[in-house]
Amino acid sequence: MSLLNVKNVSKAFRTYSSEWKRFANWFGLSAKPNEENWVLRHINFDIQPGEAIGIIGQNGAGKSTLLKIITGTLQPSEGAIQVNGRVAAILELGMGFNPELTGRQNVFHAAGLMGFSAEQIHQAMSDIEAFAEVGKYFDEPVRTYSSGMQMRVAFAVATAYRPEILIVDEALSVGDAYFQHKSFNRIREFQEQGTTLLIVSHDRSAIQSLCDRAILLEKGKVIKDGNPEEIFDFYNAIIAEKENSTVEVTKLEGGKTKTASGTGEAKVEEIVVYNSKGEIAETVGVGEQIELQFVVRVYEDIKSLVLGCGIKDRLGQMMFGTNTFHTKQLLHHPKSDDLFIFTVSFAANLGVGSYSVHVSLVEEQSHIEKNFQWLDRAAMFSVINLDKYKFVGTAWNEMNFKIEKK
Repeated sequence: MSLLNVKNVSKAFRTYSSEWKRFANWFGLSAKPNEENWVLRHINFDIQPGEAIGIIGQNGAGKSTLLKIITGTLQPSEGAIQVNGRVAAILELGMGFNPELTGRQNVFHAAGLMGFSAEQIHQAMSDIEAFAEVGKYFDEPVRTYSSGMQMRVAFAVATAYRPEILIVDEALSVGDAYFQHKSFNRIREFQEQGTTLLIVSHDRSAIQSLCDRAILLEKGKVIKDGNPEEIFDFYNAIIAEKENSTVEVTKLEGGKTKTASGTGEAKVEEIVVYNSKGEIAETVGVGEQIELQFVVRVYEDIKSLVLGCGIKDRLGQMMFGTNTFHTKQLLHHPKSDDLFIFTVSFAANLGVGSYSVHVSLVEEQSHIEKNFQWLDRAAMFSVINLDKYKFVGTAWNEMNFKIEKK
């Protein structure tokens, strides 16, 4: 049995010429609205116990509306939600907090609304206060809090009791790095104990480190549901997509996909990886100096040309990257049929594993303005440890230990 079932859910926000017509509509009487804006259409998905799902999409795609419907703070216009378990949700920052009440008083009210008895709340209060780490402000009015402090208290009370389903909106992007790490550690602990996670975030690293599945919303509809790495590649391609451009998804060996998009005025025709000996290579050593060579052809006269390059790990997380706009090497007014060879050199100071090359051709500093071509997993290479001492992690950096006996 699924823990959460979303079946044919749609949501419309309606305006009426009078409150009487709105009132009549509540009771099922025929009352045509003046305006009807559908923000969700025919959303269907199931979540199984223990799954971790990321919901992504551009602003206005309907992500927050969907979460509010799942948590019961909004009712769907069509369809139904079935939840088989206790839900804890962190949606809008401090939602439901009374600014005139103290943090402690708000915790008491919030936990009460979550269905916990006064005795249970009193037993958990000291743990909530300790986790939030807002000090004396815990007994001060919430109106005196910063946004980060509100998030600390909201997260502490929402996660004071392990839920069957934990729902988190973008709130975790607020606050300091220390508390973000602390929050993600608690989420991971809940996951290990069997909690199902539903998280909305634009943070690719957060989604890919926490989730085993992602759902992409676009204009209120589910357009893709699957592996987080592939979903994010497709999402980035949609962001890059402009008029007359296309998004292409190609299956690779091993089940992975290659995502490409762009308007096509310039294209990468060839990519080669060279090792420190100048040989074409599929495998390089940790710390070895390598080169990536990109052969780029221009198909139409354009204002300017920038090449971006990045290295991603096997999960699709960007290890590092930049482009020729930021290195002040922008090419001005390339002509049709111009051919350029871009050579990118760097030391492979990476952990052992497989890596992919991301490349983009754009007009200015990013793909938002003008995207000629966007390629994920354009080339692959592996890093092995040939001559370094054993280490762990995604990056190589020599550590020198000094030992003194006193």
